[in-house]
Amino acid sequence: MSYTLTHWGAYRPQLQGGRLVGLLPTEWDAAPSPIGQSMPAAQDAPYRVRRPAVRRSFLKPATRHRSGHLRGQEPFVELPWDEALDLVAQELQRVREQHGQEAIFGGSYGWSSAGRFHHAQSQLHRFLNGFGGYVASQDSYSLGAGRVLMPHIVSPMDALLQSHTAWEVLEEHCELFVAFGGVPVRSTQVSPGGASDHRVGPALQRMAAAGRTRFVNISPARDDLDGVPQAEWIPIRPGTDTALMLALAHVLISEQRHDSAFLARHTVGFEAVRDYVLGVSDGVPKTPQWQAGLTGVPADTALTLARRMAASRTMVNCTYSLQRAVHGEQPFWMTVTLAALLGQIGLPGGGFGLGYGCMNYVGSGYGSFSGARLPQGRKAVSRFIPVARIVDMLLQPGQPFEYNGQHLRYPDIRLVYWAGGNFFHHHQDLNRALGAWQRPEAIITHEPFWTAQALRSDVVLPATTTLERNDIGSAGSERFMIAMKAAVPPVGEARDDYAIFSALAQRLGFAAEYTEGRTVDDWLRHLYEAARPRAEATGVDLPAFDAFWADDVLELPRPAQPIVMLAEFRADPERHPLPTPSGRIELFSQTIADFGLADCPGHATWLPQPPSDWPLQLLSHQPATRLHSQYDGGSLSQASKVAGREPLTLNRQDAQERGIADGDVVRVFNDLGAFLAGAVLSDGLLRGVVRIATGAWFDPLDPARAGSLCKHGNPNLVAPDVGSSQLAQGCAAQSARVQVERWVGEAPPVTVFEGPGFEARPAPG
Repeated sequence: MSYTLTHWGAYRPQLQGGRLVGLLPTEWDAAPSPIGQSMPAAQDAPYRVRRPAVRRSFLKPATRHRSGHLRGQEPFVELPWDEALDLVAQELQRVREQHGQEAIFGGSYGWSSAGRFHHAQSQLHRFLNGFGGYVASQDSYSLGAGRVLMPHIVSPMDALLQSHTAWEVLEEHCELFVAFGGVPVRSTQVSPGGASDHRVGPALQRMAAAGRTRFVNISPARDDLDGVPQAEWIPIRPGTDTALMLALAHVLISEQRHDSAFLARHTVGFEAVRDYVLGVSDGVPKTPQWQAGLTGVPADTALTLARRMAASRTMVNCTYSLQRAVHGEQPFWMTVTLAALLGQIGLPGGGFGLGYGCMNYVGSGYGSFSGARLPQGRKAVSRFIPVARIVDMLLQPGQPFEYNGQHLRYPDIRLVYWAGGNFFHHHQDLNRALGAWQRPEAIITHEPFWTAQALRSDVVLPATTTLERNDIGSAGSERFMIAMKAAVPPVGEARDDYAIFSALAQRLGFAAEYTEGRTVDDWLRHLYEAARPRAEATGVDLPAFDAFWADDVLELPRPAQPIVMLAEFRADPERHPLPTPSGRIELFSQTIADFGLADCPGHATWLPQPPSDWPLQLLSHQPATRLHSQYDGGSLSQASKVAGREPLTLNRQDAQERGIADGDVVRVFNDLGAFLAGAVLSDGLLRGVVRIATGAWFDPLDPARAGSLCKHGNPNLVAPDVGSSQLAQGCAAQSARVQVERWVGEAPPVTVFEGPGFEARPAPG
């Protein structure tokens, strides 16, 4: 029995006459993701990239490097593989010789495959390192602010995420689960490396049924804790969670409900935080009354909640979404501060979480062993950018920027090489991005599908999908390792990234270093065997590769003791110090304070969102029907559309004031851009807030006109392209402000899934 692993689950492929007709969830998964339903039909969809293709003007040497403004506007010409590879190799060689390695940007964002070998990001980075180096991006759109902040105050983010207290411990010990941003089960369908067994939804159901734990959902949306329908809902204005947390801290400190002993032994900087919370340092006491005008949460509600938290074994959780905003570092920092005041960090069922409800593996209870890893070679170029600053880099070469205390400058990028990911899904202010996308001399993309990025590339090389190749599926803190055996042959002339890069490395003179003389199957065996010593060091005994491959699936053992985050540090902070300058939790960070950043001081601080005349706050969240923009054309995602477009949820009263009814096509706009969506009215969304999932494929009404309306519902048209702060420069998409109006007249059809235009290759001369 063969299995495959995707980011959203493990499945058994169902074939009929050699054709994929379905994916069945595995027998062990109690809450399988339905996203797999979208995969079979997409295998051979009209928007599949079947052959190497080159944009028409890029095919002509005279216009090759002067036609970036035509990206997305002209047809493609399909070429034989050898000719397309020769062209890519020539461009790489040209840019290296004329501009140097720092003119090449390796723009992969991962998520294209749960397999560890055919991980596009790893393959691209290995190839470009072998070629001599490239400019890389750092951090992530999902967690940019948190990844930079947390090493300063507690620990690197990855280590924290893999050591979150297990759900089984929360079920037994947690009395009060306070969820800032909720625990949205829709987001827990996925894990980096593959969600092999979905555990969050069932755990929430068990906790709710047992009645031991009370849940508080602090969010603009009632359904952000949909796994616990009876949860108490405290609606809060977006971007104000830090103010409420400060008020909770004020109650704890002023009523002497804080844990002085824990603070003295396990933290530094409490005095500075205390003076700020009580108003000693700035003259503004952060009382429940103070926060009420900012958050919309009644003062009595805040007062009562603080006392309940002090009287209970309390878990304080903050979702990723809260740090995807201007000043996004502050809610994460304040979550840690609030939990430290309660003094329950390191206790079973208490402390803090920074991602329950954001990924399947968080709180899984499994160890951090992640399986096979493809070596990516020596990093020959040290320059990098924060991932969410790509457009700034393209528009402002040579200009200075701040990042994590460093004074850096943007490189001058001439060639962008992308494998895995869709820039036009992840990045904000797409109209500005479109202008930046015209700047490079060459953009090369590996893609299975004609996404918005592929349509706006110069050379598109058809890549295989997960179902078309052998691989090893594994992820840290997940239950199973999967032998992923190709279920179907590649569509058209698609090749895997390894085959493409091997052919390019041959042309560029470093094939031996890149391939090490191994086939794909040789690499799988080699990487698996190389992982065995690492596995043994974490208490995992891997069988020999042949046994693993024959058995199809391997269940990994759970740790001998249930995981409680920071339990060793709590028990003995001298023997088990944190990797911070003080070895303790830094409620005040002298390092950050010394950076001198007005938008990120030395302790958690209330910093309001930028002022705006636009009346509605737009929140964009992870969709339930796909991962990011993957399989947006699939059956599940398409079935969720309203009037053929991405659904936009509005508060019923806000909608009625605008003459909007359920199912209407609406226009969402601000001074950055506009998109169409399908209206869904709700009483479970705070007034003044509208909400839409990310990932609708970008579909402009007129690709040749700047600022053109997106017909399909991509919220990045109206999201600001600014950094969270000068500390992290993270994505700030949740700070978008908009207006919404009913669309009058016939709405233009969605055409993005039709693929590009093609034309025959012109005759020589």
